[in-house]
Amino acid sequence: MKSQFTTAYRNPVKFRMPTADNLVPIRLDIEIDGQRYKDAFTWNPSDPDSEVIVFAKRTVKDLKLPSGFITQIAQSIQSQLTEFRSYEGQDMFVGEKIVPIKLDLRVNHTLIRDQFLWDLNNMESDPEDFAKNFCADIGIEDPEVGPAIAFAIREQLYEIAVQNVTSAKEIKVNKKGRRGMEYIPVSKAGVTAVDLAKLFGSKSSVVRKRKDWDVFEPIVDILSNEEVEALEAREDRIAR
Repeated sequence: MKSQFTTAYRNPVKFRMPTADNLVPIRLDIEIDGQRYKDAFTWNPSDPDSEVIVFAKRTVKDLKLPSGFITQIAQSIQSQLTEFRSYEGQDMFVGEKIVPIKLDLRVNHTLIRDQFLWDLNNMESDPEDFAKNFCADIGIEDPEVGPAIAFAIREQLYEIAVQNVTSAKEIKVNKKGRRGMEYIPVSKAGVTAVDLAKLFGSKSSVVRKRKDWDVFEPIVDILSNEEVEALEAREDRIAR
């Protein structure tokens, strides 16, 4: 049986996030004179750069931060956008590839740990939609948890996309003097190319293998105020 993804492996695609929306995960952690600002959000790389300084000014005004944060916020966002754009136009190989996505994060009083497989070939995947359904299935009511889960997924997918650009460069070098590249349709998760068509539908991007249900069952804990304070104190010590 010929895999429906073979062509995608042999023919690279241009770099982009392997999701429906090509958004850049932006993470900020800025401290000035003892005041700290942390945030994580997505940004459309097609938006004009003038929006960056507008966002920085509005954020500083809304949060009543010192004016010195404006430059730091703008520079950090611009730096991350520049890095993302540096990959645009470059080839990346995706191929018959599914990858493990891991969640290990705390949002306010909610602690989430989970692991599942993600189909990199599905450019219509939607981390935000997955996160929304995840919270609904688990019964998580905190509205900040869903966006945090989606962001964590996007960060990992971005890292993998960058790695695929590097792989494409290496493959081009290795292909010189050879008629074709060696093709091994096995993912890190040990799922063969033939299995992929069975695991994923046309729109689905996530699968939790039955044999792994006991190992990778989602773990969600609601922490007490004391536990949150202890974790935050430890995080502050590590940050310093």
